[in-house]
Amino acid sequence: MSDEQLSYEAAREQLVQVVHQLESGSVPLSESMALWERGEKLAALCQSWLDGAKATIDAGRAEASGN
Repeated sequence: MSDEQLSYEAAREQLVQVVHQLESGSVPLSESMALWERGEKLAALCQSWLDGAKATIDAGRAEASGN
């Protein structure tokens, strides 16, 4: 499954796991860098999901108010 196919919940859970691994300090630097990059991609994906949800809510509010 590609990152774009991940649900918000799945991407967030993976991001939480990445953060835990990074915070543990038990991974070598090279792996930490790869984890960091993965975390950045997952964070962007989560933000995209949240932006989409906000746009949907805003559109619904505008429609409900007749604008």
